[in-house]
Amino acid sequence: MPINIEYRGPADLPEIIPVFPLPGALLLPRGQMPLNIFEPRYLAMVDDSLRDGHRLIGMIQPDVAHSPKNSDKPALFRVGCVGRITQLAESGDGRYILELTGVSRFRIVEELEVLTAYRQCKVDFFTYVDDFTARMGEDEVDREALLSVLADFLKANNLKVDWEGVESAPNEALVNALAMMSPYGPAEKQAMLEAPDLKTRAEILIAVTEMDLAKKRTSGDPPLQ
Repeated sequence: MPINIEYRGPADLPEIIPVFPLPGALLLPRGQMPLNIFEPRYLAMVDDSLRDGHRLIGMIQPDVAHSPKNSDKPALFRVGCVGRITQLAESGDGRYILELTGVSRFRIVEELEVLTAYRQCKVDFFTYVDDFTARMGEDEVDREALLSVLADFLKANNLKVDWEGVESAPNEALVNALAMMSPYGPAEKQAMLEAPDLKTRAEILIAVTEMDLAKKRTSGDPPLQ
């Protein structure tokens, strides 16, 4: 795991974290998420995170359905995932190219009134204490069903994958990587994030993919480009 600090449990994490609202973004524990940071407020967020030493950023989706139209401060879903900056590069044109490694999901306790341009929240990690144990619940995942629906999805969309890498991946890494890369909307991504365990997350991913494939077959939609 590309991270140089070990988080043994919720108590190892700060209760106040900066949050980065991003529609359709799904970060999961031990997953890797690349980010291209260019807005001044989020550049400042990265700088402050590095300066404070914790290098943590909470990824969360805006809850558009419960936000005023054209709001520059949309409502947030209550559950997100905190990640640690494990790779960072400067682009030379004022951007940061970074990678977050997921640590744990969190539930927002309250959003704070702050002077920073970016948003900060008091959060609770104790609801997701199992996130700190790698590969928990792997044996419960229906791997055969997951690989079957993946094969159907790839065929329907004329896509290829490194099957050798897929078949050698542990269940946790496979389920979370497929969930994070899936082309589905914010509601589906949030459902996978909030799944109580790995087995349920895999079942949601399978069900959503099967519904998407069935819809394409009946509507005659062209494959994804």
